[in-house]
Amino acid sequence: MKALQVYAGPAARERLRERGLQPGDVRAVPGAAGGPKGLALNGLDRFLFGHWLPRGMQRVHLLGASIGAWRLATACLPDPDAGFALLASDYIGQVYEHAPGRLPAARHVSELFAAKLMERFGGREAEVLAHPRYRLHVFTSRGVRALARDGRLRTPVGYLAAFAANAVSRRAMGGLLERVVFSDPRDPLPVPVHDYRTRSVALAAGNLRESILASCSIPFWLEAVTGIAGAPPGPYWDGGITDYHLHLDYAGAAASTADEPALVLYPHFQPTLVPGWLDKPLRRRHRASARLDNVVVLAPSAEWVATLPGGRIPDRGDFKRFGDDHAGRMRAWRVATAEGARLAEEFDALARRGPFDALPLP
Repeated sequence: MKALQVYAGPAARERLRERGLQPGDVRAVPGAAGGPKGLALNGLDRFLFGHWLPRGMQRVHLLGASIGAWRLATACLPDPDAGFALLASDYIGQVYEHAPGRLPAARHVSELFAAKLMERFGGREAEVLAHPRYRLHVFTSRGVRALARDGRLRTPVGYLAAFAANAVSRRAMGGLLERVVFSDPRDPLPVPVHDYRTRSVALAAGNLRESILASCSIPFWLEAVTGIAGAPPGPYWDGGITDYHLHLDYAGAAASTADEPALVLYPHFQPTLVPGWLDKPLRRRHRASARLDNVVVLAPSAEWVATLPGGRIPDRGDFKRFGDDHAGRMRAWRVATAEGARLAEEFDALARRGPFDALPLP
């Protein structure tokens, strides 16, 4: 049984058949939203950023939303292997006080998560932003018009309107939520983002933690983040709302640069890239597009996933499934995280092998 499946767009598949995959080939690494699902990729993250990508010399852009932003900020630390081990421990160990039968208060979750970001990144912001090769880009969703303020009634009504607008088109949803990307000021985001209403803000020591917190702030589970230094005013929510799996125009980036081969390496928990969080029920939007022509997706196989506790990778529904059995949830998540080492082992063997075939992106 194979744990790892490799999928690729047409140009990427041709490149893999010709020469395989080398660390120096990679120009960008996206990190999707998905909460606990990112734990399944922890072993792969540790290998890619702690051992494999450091063998290259080129600049690499890291694009993250939600837990993907947390993961890729961790990759910019001086010891990413140790940083990813702590990230997994932090995520698995989270416990929030709540009344019986009720969700934890959003303010309580936000406060504890902000404290954890302070513990891991406080005083280290300059290290993250001074990485000699990596350029971090944190994706967030900013409320405008009906969602320009967070409120007990205003926010649910605003998100109902956003859902209806998104059913018409993603561009229509831009009237209520805009993409705001906090980017390393040394280099702009190299991927065209004209598909959707977008703003860019320079990442700095004074807004790094707040932008990551905003990118992870799931509506109704966490409070919106406001008053981010250097950013337009308004409430900021999870970057996965506008860019759930960062289905961006990576091929357009390749066409506008002289770099070769400009591959995008995407460690992901599934083979498909869903554009926005509200697109999850709209399966017609899940299909691969020409924008992914140069993308290589590393995803766990269905057979491997079936061997994990419950036959699935960790997800946010586990909080409800396990309820107050925190020890049971943590045990299941630790097993899934540990088993993810197989993904790294198989990727290492594949990359060493030279030319290979990849599956077409579904």
